[in-house]
Amino acid sequence: MLELILGGARSGKSRLAERLALGSGLPVTYFATAQSGDGEMAARIRHHRERRPAEWGLVEEPLHLARVLAEHAAPDRCLLVDCLTLWLTNLLLADDGAHLQQQIDELLAALPGLPGRIILVSNETGLGVVPLGELTRRYVDEAGWLHQALAEASERVLFTVAGLPMTLKGDPV
Repeated sequence: MLELILGGARSGKSRLAERLALGSGLPVTYFATAQSGDGEMAARIRHHRERRPAEWGLVEEPLHLARVLAEHAAPDRCLLVDCLTLWLTNLLLADDGAHLQQQIDELLAALPGLPGRIILVSNETGLGVVPLGELTRRYVDEAGWLHQALAEASERVLFTVAGLPMTLKGDPV
């Protein structure tokens, strides 16, 4: 089962994803895409680590997500990716358009064939004004296109606001 959870910053999307993963009854592997480049991000990462159950596996992968998901997916496992927009940011900052598109294409090709339960978390960034600056506009565009493709491929899509999930596609939570 492929699930996509979208929401704004501090909307409760990660907490919801963790609750769903825990409730799956399956062994969970958490895929972290963040890189701690500063103290504030390191604190965010630490907060997420402390909240997760100790028995969950952890894979830290900032760029090659499709490859590591394929390596760990199994019918009796739940994989939780948090978060796709940080992954996308890492790829955009690598400043290699061909690599960015290759990684997106690989992820979109791999996901439908992966066994087990896959929960993807991502920030919805397209609800505000069109941002100034080429890189920021490109980020919003790439995230929007990625979310559309993932939503189409997913069996369930949830949108979180103030900790409350809204079902956009599939069975309600």
